[in-house]
Amino acid sequence: MKQAAEEFLAKRRIAVTGVSRSGKDHGANVVYQRLRERGYQVYAINPNAGTVEGDACYPDLKSVPGGVEAVVIGTRPETAEETVRECVELGIGHVWMHRLYGAGSVSPAAARYGREHGVTVLDGGCPLMYGPTADTGHKVMRCLFARSVPKRV
Repeated sequence: MKQAAEEFLAKRRIAVTGVSRSGKDHGANVVYQRLRERGYQVYAINPNAGTVEGDACYPDLKSVPGGVEAVVIGTRPETAEETVRECVELGIGHVWMHRLYGAGSVSPAAARYGREHGVTVLDGGCPLMYGPTADTGHKVMRCLFARSVPKRV
C-alpha cells in the first residue's frame, strides 16, 4: 500500500471527483484543497458545478484540458464504476477510492474492473494519510482506522 500511495502521489495532475459547491469540509473538498496547497495540478470533477473552491469545475474526466494522470474518487460507490470505466477509456492508470469508514467511495466491482484493465486501484484510505500530503491528524487516522486502509493493492 505504501509503495502504491507513493506512486499515486508522484503524479502531478490529479482529478478529484465528488467535490461539492458548498462543502468545504466535505471529504473530496478536503482532499482537493490539500493537493492544491501542496503544489499539485488538481482538477475538480462535478457534473453539477461550474466552479468549486474558486476554481473551474469539470463535468467529467474527459473535459479536463490536457487530461490527468490519476483520480481520487470521492463520490458514492454507485458512481465509482462509471468513473473507473472512464479512466480505462482515457488511459488513466491510477485511481484512489476514498474511504475512512463504511463503504466510503469504494466499489468492489469498480476496483475489479480497473485492475482487470491494468489500472492501479487503491480501494480505501485517503491520499492525505501518506507522503507529501500527510499531516499529523491523517497519519493518526491511518493507524486508528487501519481496517479502512487496504493491506495490498
